[in-house]
Amino acid sequence: MPRGTRIRGALRPAPYASLRTAFAVSFAALAAAVTVLVGFLGYDAAARLVRVDQQHAFSAVVDDLHRQVTQRQLSAKDFSSDPDQDGPREELTRQIRADVQVLGPGGAVVDRGSPALPVSASDRSTAGNGTAGHTTGYDTAIADDHYRISTVALGGGRGAVQVAQQLSDTEDLLVNLQERTLVLMAVVVLGAGAVGWWLARRITGRLVRLTGIAEDVARTGRLDVEVPVAGDDEVGRLGRAFDDMLGRLAHSEEYQRRLVQDAGHELRTPLTSLRTNVSLLRRLGELPPQARAELIEDMADETRELTDLVNELVELAAGHRDAEEPVDVPLGEVAAAAAALAGRRTGREIVVRADDTVVRGRPAALQRAVTNLLENAAKFDPAGEGPIEAVVEGPKIEVRDRGPGVPEADLARIFDRFYRGRSARSLPGSGLGLAIVRDVALVHGGTAFARNREGGGAVIGFTVRPAEDGSG
Repeated sequence: MPRGTRIRGALRPAPYASLRTAFAVSFAALAAAVTVLVGFLGYDAAARLVRVDQQHAFSAVVDDLHRQVTQRQLSAKDFSSDPDQDGPREELTRQIRADVQVLGPGGAVVDRGSPALPVSASDRSTAGNGTAGHTTGYDTAIADDHYRISTVALGGGRGAVQVAQQLSDTEDLLVNLQERTLVLMAVVVLGAGAVGWWLARRITGRLVRLTGIAEDVARTGRLDVEVPVAGDDEVGRLGRAFDDMLGRLAHSEEYQRRLVQDAGHELRTPLTSLRTNVSLLRRLGELPPQARAELIEDMADETRELTDLVNELVELAAGHRDAEEPVDVPLGEVAAAAAALAGRRTGREIVVRADDTVVRGRPAALQRAVTNLLENAAKFDPAGEGPIEAVVEGPKIEVRDRGPGVPEADLARIFDRFYRGRSARSLPGSGLGLAIVRDVALVHGGTAFARNREGGGAVIGFTVRPAEDGSG
């Protein structure tokens, strides 16, 4: 397996969970936590309230019984369960549903309750107590039912009265409430999960589609796909940015494809010529001295032209990916530096007229573009009837010469890659110099232009975006 394949496999991300599922689970988990907390607190408060209310009611009955036996000299007979008698016993059972049982001296059951209440040692002791109102209490179970019992002494050893409150019904009610609360909590959690899933579909729908498109692009390499860009939120902005990125990638891919095609076409001519000359080198000793000199000169010219073509191809291909950072650039200084360089290369006089315009741009790229314009002017104005002029007026740079000018049919195409007009085909060059000028202008937010000059010659230049309008 190739090394690169192993590296890509090692860097491949692990399978990921669906964002929609994560949203739904998170929403359900949050709803479950809130529901459990609210349900627990609600049940605890309700149970506490019911138990406290029940305790208060029973305590009120016991207090009332205590008051009766201490304020009135009551006997066990006064608490008889005779239906024809509306006495203290009925007053007790009227307040709450309580069971009353009467004990005689020594703790013997005088009037049995319904159900019969157990009589403990403490109950018998209370029945024999001489102090009226002496009270004991406890909880117990009677036939699988839970009861709370209080025993109040009549005093003088004359017996006691037992009052019992059944707690099982209340506990059964609380258990039923607990079960209903749990069912409600489960329904709420399931509903929250469903609502969370629905919300997640609405929230992540566009993001899921965008992710699918990105995965398709990564898998197929196709850039001509439709990207959903609706909405003004972050997902909409992401869609627009992704769509713009795909557009730029498609443009760059098309640019590179055309560049390779055009470069291959242009490279064939010097390579064919060099191949022919190389074949003649095998018979170099048979050629006359003049022919040998012409052959070597021709090979030098072809090699030089091939070198210039390759260098310009590299510059053109790297133009859109120049790592040079934009800075504030005085255009006059750029024009002066380019004029000095072009003057040394061509031996021509170059006059620079510039104002103090400053733009935001890449100095090296701008100087390369101006140098190309100056060398192009020197190439097409070999007679040198006057100096070449480099003029900077605001965010515009133009180079003026007094050559033959540009045919009207060529004005619209001289910035195309490898385009060479009929009058330029006999001259050295690759047809890329002005294409580089156009690309530099576009990168700096401007345009390239060309026109013929009154009195003869041409004016070729470009504009850039002023510094106050943004960076280049």
